[in-house]
Amino acid sequence: MNLADRLIEVVNADTALSAERRALLRELVTRVAGVAESDANTKDLRVAVRAIDELLAAFVLFDRFADRAKLTIFGSARTPPGHPHYELAVELASIMAARGWIIVSGGGPGIMEAAARGGGRDATIGVNIDLPFEQSPNPYIDVATMLVTMRYFFTRKVALTRSSIAFVILPGGLGTMDELFEVITLLDTGKTTPAPVVLLDTPEGTYWEEWRDFVDHTLIEGGYVSSVDLNLVRPARGVTEAIAEIDRFYANYEGFSLDGPRATVHLKRPPRPEELVRLRALVPQFDLGEGLRLEPDGTLVFDFDGRSYVALRTVIDEVNRWVEPAPAD
Repeated sequence: MNLADRLIEVVNADTALSAERRALLRELVTRVAGVAESDANTKDLRVAVRAIDELLAAFVLFDRFADRAKLTIFGSARTPPGHPHYELAVELASIMAARGWIIVSGGGPGIMEAAARGGGRDATIGVNIDLPFEQSPNPYIDVATMLVTMRYFFTRKVALTRSSIAFVILPGGLGTMDELFEVITLLDTGKTTPAPVVLLDTPEGTYWEEWRDFVDHTLIEGGYVSSVDLNLVRPARGVTEAIAEIDRFYANYEGFSLDGPRATVHLKRPPRPEELVRLRALVPQFDLGEGLRLEPDGTLVFDFDGRSYVALRTVIDEVNRWVEPAPAD
């Protein structure tokens, strides 16, 4: 019996593990054994091993806060203390941490430091990147218990996005743009759970207006991006608007799940008959097949093609309107 078979035998015999976990460990052992017997370049194998190690370290840290909502804040590493954007991040993180949220940031300087400063050492997770310049952990992160450091940007982005249910992006450079477009891509392709993405600036700031001009005139007019994709992000001028966007997203919407071709949207309050009629009219593509209907448990179910995640955002926005207060006369 080879080593892989012996390890799998040990896994199978461990009745303390769930059947699902045993199956995952058997798969992992089999993959590792296959890699060991392959002709893959040793440097490539080292990347794979390091990536798994980094992801596991992040998952273990995040799992300690599995019952806490998480907000990831992105922004420039070069924004100094006292800058209006820095102060916005401090204020936002402070308010959300006081509400019980965990603040997730890159762990370095600039907006990352501001997020940690506002969130506090007990409510801020840092996901740092190992660089030869500018990226030492900031002094507001509990380095011993609340920080993981990554060598690879791709594992870092997984850690920064996987567990969070809201994202706020402040002005920044190449890294911030990479993170923003990563989040939009994940949402657009259904590779992450639907979540609010807020583009935060000061009331007089023009950064996101200029970014939107580029997207409109270069990406959309050039046919590279659909205009409806921009429904996945919302601008906010100031912390009050940013928090209102996050609150609005979860006013009635609680979650989304897929079971084969049928999707389920979980709600705090089910629709009235007239609200359901309006929803069907808004997203007719979801009223095909078995139709968009209300289940006895108060959930919405409908056929889902696995691609219409922007239309799903329309559903989320509409169900949240059902619990918003009526406008004043």
